[in-house]
Amino acid sequence: MPERSVDDRKARFEANKLHKKLRRQVGRAIADYAMIEAGDRVMVCVSGGKDSYAMLDILLSLQRNAPVSFELVAVNLDQKQPGFPEHVLPEYLSELGVEFHIVEEDTYSVVREHTPEGKPTCPLCSRLRRGILYTFAAKLGATKIALGHHADDVVETLFLNMFFGGRLKGMPPKLKSDDGRNLVIRPLYHCRERDLERWAGVRDYPIIPCDLCGSQENLQRQVIKGMLRQWDEEHPGRVENIARSLRHVVPSHLGDEVLFDFESLRADLAGPLLVDVTAADSPIRAG
Repeated sequence: MPERSVDDRKARFEANKLHKKLRRQVGRAIADYAMIEAGDRVMVCVSGGKDSYAMLDILLSLQRNAPVSFELVAVNLDQKQPGFPEHVLPEYLSELGVEFHIVEEDTYSVVREHTPEGKPTCPLCSRLRRGILYTFAAKLGATKIALGHHADDVVETLFLNMFFGGRLKGMPPKLKSDDGRNLVIRPLYHCRERDLERWAGVRDYPIIPCDLCGSQENLQRQVIKGMLRQWDEEHPGRVENIARSLRHVVPSHLGDEVLFDFESLRADLAGPLLVDVTAADSPIRAG
């Protein structure tokens, strides 16, 4: 058998294996958090990046075999960045045959005008983008808004909030907006970024870079990303364990008095004397 044929078969096998893995992870996230229900009209936010392409791709794949009927509508926000290739997404989405809408709002000029030189543009940009998408979701009659955040984004956000905000806070898989009118879901919640990068290579998505903030290499999120990449190389499984810990929280072993009533704790002096000589709740051993 020709060597090229063997290589092609191996590549197809690996691609199929990866696709099944991503489908399984997205399906599990949807089931775990009741993200999509019968009759839902899901607005899938497509930015032109690998994550949102993969999210739409996998949701379309799951939709074909789902036990319930739901709609998918792709929406892109054209923020009028200079040089933005306006034709790419309409052409790609038309070929997919999915309903789509391009929302045009010049947030680029607003962000540039109100962000001091050298400061990150992401905070203001994300707030403006979120408000526009929430408003459009209502016009569209969408019952859910799907965003392409993955497990790495969740863990990065956790550390950013810990290091710079003093809060134990990540990204929820499902969120009600402050006004109560929108439900945001993150179907890629269980997916690793490295798998999405591989899948983007397999599918050869027409990636559109974000020129507004892509050059801000000093962003703290980039530092956290580097830390996670190093952990993946030196301590495989650590990032997955951190992501898993967010789904297994023990409030009594943290320090938030709102989540756990420490004040009312009292010793039961009449009860039996029990001494845990193994200190099973601690990874530290004497000796």
